[in-house]
Amino acid sequence: MTDVSPPVPGPDLKTTRSYRWRVVDIVVASVLAVAAGLVFVLWNVASNPLGAPLEALLPGLQGLIGGGWLFAGVLTALVIRKPGAALYGEVVAATVSALVGNQWGVLTLESGVVQGLAAEIVFAIFLYRAWNLPVAVLAGAAAGLAMAINDLVLWYAGSGPTFAAIYTVCGVVSGAVIAGALSWFVVRGLAKTGALSSFSSGRTGTRP
Repeated sequence: MTDVSPPVPGPDLKTTRSYRWRVVDIVVASVLAVAAGLVFVLWNVASNPLGAPLEALLPGLQGLIGGGWLFAGVLTALVIRKPGAALYGEVVAATVSALVGNQWGVLTLESGVVQGLAAEIVFAIFLYRAWNLPVAVLAGAAAGLAMAINDLVLWYAGSGPTFAAIYTVCGVVSGAVIAGALSWFVVRGLAKTGALSSFSSGRTGTRP
């Protein structure tokens, strides 16, 4: 007698595959990260003219410009929507910045790892399923917090608690606004043009 019983559902292969990086993911993530790295290079040049007046106004306020070095990871993750995208984007961008040359040298790579990991952790907490504005802002804020702590250890060792508090708050705010919110709106704008049609971020906009 022919067995006509319904098949037993197996593992959700579609979900499993959705977390695997495709060739197009690698290519687009690399292009985004390299482009972000070139922005980092310009931001490196502009950092002193922008940061010096803020520091003169109130030491620690220069943390407000930190978001210019934090957006690569969040932006890449919002587009690719795969585990590791935030870390990959930030590290590749930092590598470009270091290779071109800047005042921080090889420590630029260390900063990229720290900042990228912070954003990555936020997306991981939401199981890589939430890509809305609040999550993007939270990821940017986390990157800003990581940047501030890292900078206080490497570049501002021995600074007082007031400076540390101001710098940290400014770093978090800058990360939330520039790296988080701005990146989210950029991705939403790109999605509307159809440029991201090969990605879920292009098909669903920036909804979770």
